[in-house]
Parts: sequence; structure tokens; C-alpha cells
Amino acid sequence: MRRGFRLKAHISNHGTKKAPGAQNMSQLRVTRPGLLVCTAICIFIFLYLRNPAPEEPEEEPTYPAVVECGFYPEELCSALFDGKGAAPQVAKFCKNPHRAEILAHLHTPRNCSRISQELHFITRPLSAEEGNFSLAYIITVHKELAMFVRLLRAIYVPQNVYCIHVDKKAPKKYKTAVQTLVNCFENIFMSSKTEKVAYTGFPRLKADINCMKDLVHSKFQWNYVINLGGQDFPIKTNKEIIHYIRSKWNDKNITPGVIQPPNTKSKTSQSHPELAPEGSIYVSPNQRFKHEPPRNLTIYFGSAYYVLTRKFVEFALTDIRAKDMLQWSKDIHSPERHYWVTLNRLKDAPGATPNAGWEGNIRAIKWRSEEGNVHDGCKGHYAQESCVYGPGDLPWIIQSPSLFANKVDPSTDPLVVTCLERWHRLKVLQQAEVPVEAHWHFQQESHFNTRLNR
Repeated sequence: MRRGFRLKAHISNHGTKKAPGAQNMSQLRVTRPGLLVCTAICIFIFLYLRNPAPEEPEEEPTYPAVVECGFYPEELCSALFDGKGAAPQVAKFCKNPHRAEILAHLHTPRNCSRISQELHFITRPLSAEEGNFSLAYIITVHKELAMFVRLLRAIYVPQNVYCIHVDKKAPKKYKTAVQTLVNCFENIFMSSKTEKVAYTGFPRLKADINCMKDLVHSKFQWNYVINLGGQDFPIKTNKEIIHYIRSKWNDKNITPGVIQPPNTKSKTSQSHPELAPEGSIYVSPNQRFKHEPPRNLTIYFGSAYYVLTRKFVEFALTDIRAKDMLQWSKDIHSPERHYWVTLNRLKDAPGATPNAGWEGNIRAIKWRSEEGNVHDGCKGHYAQESCVYGPGDLPWIIQSPSLFANKVDPSTDPLVVTCLERWHRLKVLQQAEVPVEAHWHFQQESHFNTRLNR
């Protein structure tokens, strides 16, 4: 009750009349942290928003309220993590985040030092252990620029390497904005070859392979590669991910999956048409029935998400069985859910786990079909049979043993990613074994610190 009272008081104080001097000081104290966070999140996004057409006048910048830029009362996020919910008026108050017009007046996008600091990127290894164990990431995105920035800064450390695949169908302004950010970091680069990626299908598989080719030929050394999408967000810190890999999967690949279930066999038994970007049906010229996979391979079915050793990636790019499997996968349904798990069950593949099943906590996903058994239901809404998380899902997410959560969508409910990223960053900084730099903090969060120190 006391916490709820403080929240209500926090909101109502916005409408309380004060003397002019006191009112200005009060507004400065309240709005400055929130505006800094908002500015930091989107400092380079103005490129994405600028319309290059000279005939259209530039819009006047508008400056949304503090809470609309991601500045939320700490009591609210803390209550959500504790599963206590939030007052309806507070949830309504915290809508429309990251109004992009706020950046229309910024004209220094190439100031990389400023971008790094104001976006709160971690700028050096947080421990010797992490500095000696590098991860590679493949991030496939096509929209939600602000969400991409939040995901990238959450997983970014300078000893890792990041390949960004931007969908070939993405708007030019989006690609330019991503490139602007990428140019500020030596260890982040765009995929040299792009695909028109759908939710599922061969182009999605090819997008990962394109990045893998770039990663193995880059100057950066790395131990494992992890693939992410634009609606993923880390639950574990970089240190915790390394500990998980080393403790349970040392030199092994993580590709959850099993021998193809009977209900999926029809999806690989013959070619499947895919929707072309324009909406017309594309039918592969190869209409043969796929009675037998190449080289007598046993087809497995599993997750499209993986954690793979560098040696396995090199094997997948060069082995004749892998190449034949890739060719065979061109027009089957969801090849990304068959390809990696099938190759990883080959006994002679580097880091293979031929006897593994669904082990490997890579993604925390609430599937509709598992409601009532694995989870207590989606507190947001279901899309494509999986949950787009709402604030009520936060306790379940942070208690999950998985490395990442999917699906997080700030356009649906910005409170989820805002609270999640602040919780994650505080955990990162508390685990640091080096002096913490001021710009690594988002802002002071007393209630989060209290909770994490319990």
C-alpha cells in the first residue's frame, strides 16, 4: 500500500501548482534524467527519421513527457518484477515511448565518442575471464530501430564481435541509421550479403550463413557464435552466458532438437512454395518430392536458435554433407529448424552432441500449446503461436534459466523492455570486476539495487 501511494503521489505531483522558481527546479530534477535516457537511446536515429525529399518541410521537434522517453518510477518496475502488478493509471501514464521527433534537432551523428557514452555502451571487458573468451553474435533485423539499439547495447562488450544482417527489404533510411551506428565500433559490421528474410524459410537460414562467412574471415577471434532476432533480449549477462557454456557445454554445440516428429515429416517430404515479397506465390522450379535426404542423413527437427563453436561453423561452411544438406533445404518448410540440429547430430562434426534432445536453455518462449504446463499463460498476447510479453510476464522471464527471452516488442508494451534492460544492466555492473564508469549507468535506481542485493 505504501508503494502504491508513492506511485500515485509521483504522478499527481505533475499537476501540483508551485511557485515559479520551485516549479522550474522541480521540473529540472524530474525531467533531466529521463530526457538523457531518451536522448541516449535514439541519438543517431534522426537519420532514420529525416525525409531526404527537399520538397517536404522538416517537422518541428516535439518533446514528449519524461515517462514517454523511458523514465519510469522505480517502484513500478520493482513491483512488476515482484509480480505485484501496477496501478492502471500508471500503466496508462507510461505509453508512447521514444517519440523520435525529439532528435530532429541533433546534427552530429558521427560523433562516435558521444554516441558510445550517451547510449551507455560498455567500453571495456568487465573481467579477465570475459576478456579471454569472445563471443560472436549474428543479429537479424528489419524494423524497430530503437529496439535494435537497446538489444545491441545490452549484449555489447568490446571483446566480442557482431555481424548485423539488415533485411534487404528494409527501408534505406533504416539501413543508413544502422550503418551509422555500426561505423562507430570496430567489432561491429554489416553482413556483406543480404537476403529478403521472411518469418521462416531458406532466406532466414542463408542470412545466418552469410554472417558466418563474414565472421570466420574477419580479423576477430571468437569461441562461440549465437544468433539473435530483433525481438530477443538477454536475460543473462555476458559473464553468465560464458559460465553456462563452459559449465555444461564446453567445446560442444547447443542445438535443441530431436529426430523429426511424425507431424513434421510432410513439411520436408516435398517442396513448399513461399510467399514472395510482393505477395505473389513463388513456386520453386524444383518440384521434386524429397523422399530421401542427401547422403542418408537422419533429419532432426528443433530450434532455429543455436550456440555453435567456431570449429563447427567452419565445418558447416566446408563439409560436403553440409553443402548437400543446404542445397536440399532450399525449398523445404522451415529449413532453419532442421539444418543446424541435423548437422550437429553427425558424430564426427566438431562439438557434436549426437545423443542430445531438447537440452540447452537458449530461449525463454511461452508457446501457446504449452500454456498450463510449462507456463501460466501469456500476459501480453500471442503472435504466431508464441507470446509477445506483457508486464505481467516479467517475473517468469527473470526466473527463467534461459539465456534470452523472446518475444519482446516495445511498440506493444514499452514497459517490458524498459524494466528488463534496467534490471539487466544493474546485474551486469554488479558483476563487474573493474571500476565502473559513470556512463555505463542508465541512472540511479534505488529500488532495483535493493532488490538485487537481497
